[in-house]
Amino acid sequence: MNFEEQIEFNHLLLTERKCNKCGRTKNLLDGFYRTRKDRGPVLSSYSYECKECTIKRVLNSRSCKTDIKYEPVPRIKDVYPDW
Repeated sequence: MNFEEQIEFNHLLLTERKCNKCGRTKNLLDGFYRTRKDRGPVLSSYSYECKECTIKRVLNSRSCKTDIKYEPVPRIKDVYPDW
């Protein structure tokens, strides 16, 4: 590792970011997921939504899909009376 890379990495450890969902300020490395792993340790490679909010969003979106119960389409004989 070069000296310049160490400086950039050390500055990254001390950086905090504000979550767009909950509004709390958290440590960038501990509180946010990395979205672009190929970019290296830069600020733009981390998401703007904290880990807690991301987990809540994913669980809510998955639970909504599993709660949908499909009822079979009624046949015409079942809907209209037999005359």
